Amino acid sequence: MTTSTALLVDAFGRVRGLVHRSAKGLSPEQLSARLDDGANSIGWLLWHLSRVQDDHIADVAGTEQAWTADGWAERFGLPFELQATGYGHTSSDVAEVRNITRDQLIGYHDDVHDRTVRYVATLSDADLERIVDHKWTPPVTLAVRLVSVISDDLQHAGQAAFVRGVMERREQRS
Repeated sequence: MTTSTALLVDAFGRVRGLVHRSAKGLSPEQLSARLDDGANSIGWLLWHLSRVQDDHIADVAGTEQAWTADGWAERFGLPFELQATGYGHTSSDVAEVRNITRDQLIGYHDDVHDRTVRYVATLSDADLERIVDHKWTPPVTLAVRLVSVISDDLQHAGQAAFVRGVMERREQRS
């Protein structure tokens, strides 16, 4: 593994750690709780970041997403189109991500993480220069796409950790 791919694998591992810590010990009710009617729940945030990672990595790797290939869509049973990742979801869409368990969220994320790490570990520095999206100026390289996924994942995992912290403080006060 090159230094570049080792760094990427490490970064995706940090996302995985945050996902695990954010969901640890939470019930389906806690995972779907929202700080207010317009806020994202922990469950939605963790589902969304996993869906985006699954979608984007499968695209650049030329593979089927874990969501469909490994039966996660059926296990979650969410009322969305099969290809939905949460991008553009409304507040009412966020509210639909309920009755999901910590084990579902962690299991799906771990599956996506494992697929991601297997793919990234095969890459060379030259591979990272490959253009994967011509719709942007400048065109998006594989390296930029991977860093973008990591950045998005870390932001959403941090939001989930923040929501968890607020909920825990509220519970301590009551």
